[in-house]
Amino acid sequence: MPDISSLNHSDYKIEKKDVLFQGNFLRLARYAIIHRLFNGKMSHTFNCEVLERKSAVAILPYDPVLDRVILIEQFRPGALADPNTPWLLEIPAGIIDGNEPPEEVAYREMKEETGCEALNLHPIFEFFVSPGGSNEYLHLYCSKVDASTVEGIHGLANENEDIRVINLSTDEAFAKMYSGAIKTVPALVSLMWLQIQKKQLQSMWL
Repeated sequence: MPDISSLNHSDYKIEKKDVLFQGNFLRLARYAIIHRLFNGKMSHTFNCEVLERKSAVAILPYDPVLDRVILIEQFRPGALADPNTPWLLEIPAGIIDGNEPPEEVAYREMKEETGCEALNLHPIFEFFVSPGGSNEYLHLYCSKVDASTVEGIHGLANENEDIRVINLSTDEAFAKMYSGAIKTVPALVSLMWLQIQKKQLQSMWL
């Protein structure tokens, strides 16, 4: 019987792949695939659609002196089904272009979307955002910032960005998280992490 204690890339086979749609930032592909089952046998061939996207970076801006975080708000067409509003509270994020180091993307997106400089970066997690239907992979960071003057509207007009800065105390941000006002995964994960790690982060950055 095959060893199923650590299944890996040798335990599946892509029999066919068709690109159903190619856009500017994503494509939709249909795979015909088989993979090993936990009973050691191989599955039957089945079809699945995968939304293929470049890897991305997201950053939680945190001021350890003022104990404040910077969130952003922008319109998201993927949230049109939300019963309240498609304008969502998020953290700055951007797509990795080619072989860019994730850290470089983090510094760039912080400046473009909030107007403030990332003074230091601390890695939080890396994870697949929604692997049931997408291959999107996210590098998540916390960034040290000076939040004292961060405000206004930011973003790149040529990318149809209209981004409003939300400057909050950590207690206000945590309250929004637990009230359900924040519905984006990177923001939720990073704020939960900050709530646990805040004292350690302050001791490191102060």
